[in-house]
Amino acid sequence: MAVTIKSEREIELMRESCRLLAIVHKEMEEKIRPGMSTQDIDTLGDNLIRKLGCVPNCKNYNGYPASICVSVNDEVVHGIPTKKRILQEGDIVSLDAGLIYKGYHSDAARTHGVGQISPEAQKLIDVTRESFFAGIKMAKAGNRLYDISNAIDAYVKPYGFGIVRDLVGHGIGTHLHEDPQIPNFAQKRRGIRLQAGMTLAVEPMINLGRPDVEWLNDNWTVVTEDGSLSAHYENTILITDGEPEILTLY
Repeated sequence: MAVTIKSEREIELMRESCRLLAIVHKEMEEKIRPGMSTQDIDTLGDNLIRKLGCVPNCKNYNGYPASICVSVNDEVVHGIPTKKRILQEGDIVSLDAGLIYKGYHSDAARTHGVGQISPEAQKLIDVTRESFFAGIKMAKAGNRLYDISNAIDAYVKPYGFGIVRDLVGHGIGTHLHEDPQIPNFAQKRRGIRLQAGMTLAVEPMINLGRPDVEWLNDNWTVVTEDGSLSAHYENTILITDGEPEILTLY
């Protein structure tokens, strides 16, 4: 699949898909509290997406059973919601979700603290989010794809956190995952030239400890190998001739 350049009409549909997803994320964030199950979050997110007249794009994607990926503490991504997993004070929880509006996908992720969290957990969440913004400073037409990767890596490195290498960002449009792949760690090559009209999902996944991850037996849930906390921050962005447009910000 080649990298797609979106038309004005397609960009408008992407904008609306992403605007609606931002509403869903905001409402989920406001409801998070100790004592709720990860299944409660999934039900809430699924209901919100459908109320907006859209379809959750995670549901049944390659067999994934839920609408919202809910990953707690050492779970990096793709945690499967369950009634048994209850959020506790001090946990951190990553919500990764997307929806389909008139055939166009949106994708965004946020990591939230549950009640009062430790200073180191807060630092991890903040650095992960800030690394995204460091990366997209380079997301301009004429720059190279891996300028984004290198900027994320350069931002995170001084903190000593582990940048996950087994999972990367991606293009997005009429498919949830399109070309190109977007690593969050430094690359020796510069990658393709960015062009106005590209829509990309940039998503640093950062561990408090080492970068190594492993998959649980459910074949979905990715966890840190050393049991350390992990944070995730993602937005769908549009490359323009000037500054990039972040489509999934509330």
